Amino acid sequence: MTGLSTHVLDATSGTPAVGMRVRLFHPDEGVIATATTDGDGRIGDLVPGPIAPGVYRLSFDTGDYFEARATPTFYPEVSISFTVADPDAHYHVPLLLSPFAYSTYRGS
Repeated sequence: MTGLSTHVLDATSGTPAVGMRVRLFHPDEGVIATATTDGDGRIGDLVPGPIAPGVYRLSFDTGDYFEARATPTFYPEVSISFTVADPDAHYHVPLLLSPFAYSTYRGS
């Protein structure tokens, strides 16, 4: 399996972050993909095949997500930069989110 996926969990409610817009940026090309998290808080195929080596940035639209839930947030956007070294690998970038904190890691 190759490509890029993500999963967003709302730690405040203990549920998947449904309906969050996520954009993938490449430094030379700008936005190269946009998607919205599904009913499980996932985007399984933001990039469905091999992804070229380089540095990329995922931008999670946390401000609109929390605004839709009438929840104030300190972070209107969460940006995660990461490096793709192997185009034949699968990259999974999860986000654990609350209005005033977030964490991430390289998933599988």
